[in-house]
Amino acid sequence: MAITFTDVRKIALSLGNVEEGTSYGTAAFKSGGKLLARLREDGDSLVVGTTFEEREEMIAAEPDVYYITEHYRNYPWVLVRLSRANPDAVRDLLKRALRLAAAKTRRAPRRRPAKHPHS
Repeated sequence: MAITFTDVRKIALSLGNVEEGTSYGTAAFKSGGKLLARLREDGDSLVVGTTFEEREEMIAAEPDVYYITEHYRNYPWVLVRLSRANPDAVRDLLKRALRLAAAKTRRAPRRRPAKHPHS
């Protein structure tokens, strides 16, 4: 079973608080300015935010669907071959990427206003 990027777009935009844009010149989905996923230049791979642990599990379970390149080795992203991916699995991945992005936004350090030197 395969999924197209058109399907990915419908899923991503149905999640709420997700906007379409670009990243590295390809179509991408973001939430609160945080990248969730983007289409890779090959047109068949989706780069999706995840955790290192989940990435390892996915690649071990389905190496024909999930993979990484050297470029992504030290970053929490997984590549998904859309031509081999299950649509429900991609939907779940996008939902998790949205939750991870929301968690990063909540954890972002707040900047304190600078104190006036003469106060």
